[in-house]
Amino acid sequence: MPDANTAKIAALNDRARQRLDHCRWILTQGVLSCDPLTVAELLIAVEDFDGFTPDNDPYAEHDCGVIKLSGNTFFWKFDYYDLDLQMHSPDPSDPAVTARVLTIMLADEY
Repeated sequence: MPDANTAKIAALNDRARQRLDHCRWILTQGVLSCDPLTVAELLIAVEDFDGFTPDNDPYAEHDCGVIKLSGNTFFWKFDYYDLDLQMHSPDPSDPAVTARVLTIMLADEY
C-alpha cells in the first residue's frame, strides 16, 4: 500500500518526466537509431504518459512505462542515484539527496 513517501516519489517522478524539474534523460543507441520524428514523438509520449495502473505500476511510484509507437515498443524507467551519481540514492523521496535518471530504450534493449 502506498504511503506518503511513495506519493512524494510518484509526484517527483511525474514532474521530472514532464521536464518540470531537473532530471537527466538517457536515450539508448536503439532509440537514437530511430527516425528523428519517431524520437520526437517518443519524447512527447513519455512526457504525456499517464497510463499507470496497479498492474503496470504495482509500487505506485510512476517509475516506468511502456509506449508503442511506429511499430516499436519502448520502455522508460527511472533510477535514483546520490548527487554524485556514484551509488543509489539514500532516499528517493528527497530531491536534496537524489539525482533522477530517466532511461528510454527499445524493448529489445532491456
